[in-house]
Amino acid sequence: MAKGEWKRSGTDDVQLTGRSECEVFDDGTNTFFWRAHTVTVLFILFFKFFLFSRNHHGSVFYTEITTHFLQCLFLICVFFLFFRGIVASILVFLCFGVTQAKDGPFTRPHPAYWRFWLCVSVVYELFLIFILFQTVHDGRQFMKYIDPKLGVPLPERGYGGNCLIYDPGHPADPFHNIWDKMDGFVPAHFLGWYIKTLVIRDWWMCMIISVMFEFLEYSLEHQLPNFSECWWDHWIMDVLVCNGLGIYCGMKTLGWLSMKPYQWQGLWNIPTYKGKIKRIAFQFTPYSWVKFEWRPASNLRRWLAVLGIIFTFLLAELNTFYLKFVLWMPPEHYLVLLRLVFFVNVGGVAMREIYDFMDDPKFHKKLGQQAWIVAAITVTEFLIVVKYDPNTIMLPIPFFITQCWILGIVLILIWTLWRFFIRDITLRYKETRRRRQEGSSERDRVPGHADGSNLATSGRSKLNGSMDTVRHRKP
Repeated sequence: MAKGEWKRSGTDDVQLTGRSECEVFDDGTNTFFWRAHTVTVLFILFFKFFLFSRNHHGSVFYTEITTHFLQCLFLICVFFLFFRGIVASILVFLCFGVTQAKDGPFTRPHPAYWRFWLCVSVVYELFLIFILFQTVHDGRQFMKYIDPKLGVPLPERGYGGNCLIYDPGHPADPFHNIWDKMDGFVPAHFLGWYIKTLVIRDWWMCMIISVMFEFLEYSLEHQLPNFSECWWDHWIMDVLVCNGLGIYCGMKTLGWLSMKPYQWQGLWNIPTYKGKIKRIAFQFTPYSWVKFEWRPASNLRRWLAVLGIIFTFLLAELNTFYLKFVLWMPPEHYLVLLRLVFFVNVGGVAMREIYDFMDDPKFHKKLGQQAWIVAAITVTEFLIVVKYDPNTIMLPIPFFITQCWILGIVLILIWTLWRFFIRDITLRYKETRRRRQEGSSERDRVPGHADGSNLATSGRSKLNGSMDTVRHRKP
């Protein structure tokens, strides 16, 4: 596909730039499921609301019961009516967003799927804003309305203690320390980094984030006991085994996706049943593929963008642990898992929008909607952590750890100044000096000029030579 050629992307036409995007063939078949169906969804939605309102008309208040029981029942009914009202409002907003919101960069398996997660992002951000503006006690007790088991302080589990890989004092099972660490978080680590690699699409960035988070766990283990782990748990099980294997499998998947031919054909245009089944399966693969070339050292804008991406990733990772700590949620609670599932679905879209905004700012003049809301969610989660438990956040970091972080920040600043300021100024000075030297050498090599300066100079020298000869002859 030549540069400047138009490519079909969802329902919009997007002009391609010089980025490395694969060729896509699409026969343009527009089936029933690819239309918006705005009127149909609106009719079905309010028809359901009409039936729901007729079946739940509040006749329970006319029952002849005692006054105290009536008051309790009234409060319960008010709560459930209030709860149903919130759920109904969210449902209306989701239906509006799925049918009317702007399409993002992804079209598979269906644009409505990504519009749905965009609307879920907005709902989640509004929920976080609500929790942020509650008191600490009210916010924690509000979680009881979601799950009655919440709202109770839970002790964090420590992963430190005995760090011997082979424990001779336990002859029945000397490797018990390793087996104790083999919990459900081991496959979660692998799967998480496999998906993060598909999102970031760069080996170096994934490894930097993986290693940096282990340094953060070392630095913050005095605040959260959950960060206290053995050295081999940090660097062998996490970085090398779980994270490293997930990144490796993710890079292999990226290689397959970049080499895969993207030829789309309508389901009813495929003659065989095997071809139809294969087409349905490939519906859950990308419509096209863009290789991310971050090139952080190419200019200052890309360098700052990559630093911001790494910082946001690390902050979102820390929010996972700090949120369940300040809101009193156990690590195995389903809300923690739902949050991770949420970020899996919105992270890929946000990263693609960030890359487009960074790589082609002339065409993408503003940050994408999903990237904007994900950044807002990350910051809001951090503000909740700061408000709900400032004492934990403000615990002083050990002095030697502070020195290490200051040294790292100073080295990054020095490299930034050298790479994008001092080095550029030096290269410009050398280039200017080289051009001047080339210009002077060219003037020296040319025998004469149009202004006749060299000719006048040579004539004058000859004249001076002849006059000297005459002067010598006179005596």
